[in-house]
Amino acid sequence: MTDWIDTLALSLATEPLSATETDRLLNATREIAHRVERKAVPLASYLLGMEVERKVTAGASREDATVEALTALQATLPEGPPVSDTD
Repeated sequence: MTDWIDTLALSLATEPLSATETDRLLNATREIAHRVERKAVPLASYLLGMEVERKVTAGASREDATVEALTALQATLPEGPPVSDTD
């Protein structure tokens, strides 16, 4: 997986993910999948990426921007089991 992710990053002209970024993002997506629902993961990942890019463009480091975006994500996650779409 790491080789493919690195290849994707390079094809998008961006720096590959660090081991710390990879761990943080995989943990975050696991939390989304288990506390919200799996199909929310790609959408949330896209929004997180957009927020990181916005913060980096405004002058933050990628690491700081990622931490801030993941902190905001954690604040929105529900406690307990996944939320039903019918609630």
